[in-house]
Amino acid sequence: MIQTRGLTRRFGDTTAVDDVSFDVPRGLLTGFVGGNGAGKTTTMRMMMGLLGLHGGEVLWEGRPITAADRRRFGYMPEERGLYPKQKILDQLVYLGELSGMTAAAARASASEHLERFGLGERSGDRVEKLSLGNQQRVQIIAALMNSPQALILDEPFSGLDPRAVDSMVDLLREQTARTTPVLFSSHQLDLVEQLCDRLVVLAGGRVVAQGTVEDLRARGPERLRLVTDRDAGWVRDVRGLHVVDVDGPVALLEVADDDGDGVRRALLDEGLQRGQVRELARVQTPLAEIYREVTAS
Repeated sequence: MIQTRGLTRRFGDTTAVDDVSFDVPRGLLTGFVGGNGAGKTTTMRMMMGLLGLHGGEVLWEGRPITAADRRRFGYMPEERGLYPKQKILDQLVYLGELSGMTAAAARASASEHLERFGLGERSGDRVEKLSLGNQQRVQIIAALMNSPQALILDEPFSGLDPRAVDSMVDLLREQTARTTPVLFSSHQLDLVEQLCDRLVVLAGGRVVAQGTVEDLRARGPERLRLVTDRDAGWVRDVRGLHVVDVDGPVALLEVADDDGDGVRRALLDEGLQRGQVRELARVQTPLAEIYREVTAS
C-alpha cells in the first residue's frame, strides 16, 4: 500500500499541508475530498516526488518510497500535461517509453485504450484538435497504459461526459480487482460516495476525517424518517430527539440520546397512540452533508 506519515509542506509563511497521514490500501478505491485550497493537489504532488517535503515521509509497502517505485505509478495531474502540437498516439507512445515500456508495447496499449475511450479514429490527430473532455481522456490513458502498480489521479472525472465517466469507473474497478491501490480526488461527491471504499477528507491542510462512508456516517447522529396519517408536529415533545424538519405527516428526526433503541421505541409508541404509523425508518446521511459537517470547524 501507499502510506503518508506526517506530510508537511509550507509556501512562505503558509502551511499548505500540515501533518497529513493516511493509507491507500491495495485493491481499494480511496477518495480524496476537500474544498479548493484544502491541500489535496499539494499532497498528491509530494506523494509523486514533484514537490519536496518539509516534514514527514511517503512509504510504499512499508518502506520509504523510491524514484524507481514512483516510475511504476500512474499519475494524472489536475492540469493537463500534454503536448498540444504532437499527435495523440505518438505522444502516448513517447510517454509510455518514459515509464519504461517498449515502443511496441506502448503502441499496443495506447491503441487499445484509445479504442475503449472512443478515440481510435483520432489517434493521428494533434492533441490541440480535441475537445477538453477528450484531452482528459488522453491524459487518463497516459496514467493507465503501463499497468501501474499504483494510481494517483487528481480530478480524473473533470470534463468527462456520462459515457466517459462510465468507462473511467470500469477502468478503476479493473485496477482495484488487480489489487492496485487507487487514490483519486474529486469534487463530485455523489460519484465519490458511489465508488469509494475509503475516504480521506482534507480541510485547511489537515485530515479531518477518514474511513469508509459508513464510518463517517457513524460519527454523526442517527437519522429517522417518520410518516404518519396525520400531522406529526407532536414529535417535538418526544425526549431524545432533535427535529430536523416536519412537513405535515412527515418528520425528519435525529436521535440526540445515547439510548437510540429507547428513543425509537418511545417514538413508535407515541405515534401508534396518536394514530397509524405508516413508516419509521433510518435515513442514510448523504456524503455531501457528512462532508459539510466534518469540515465546518
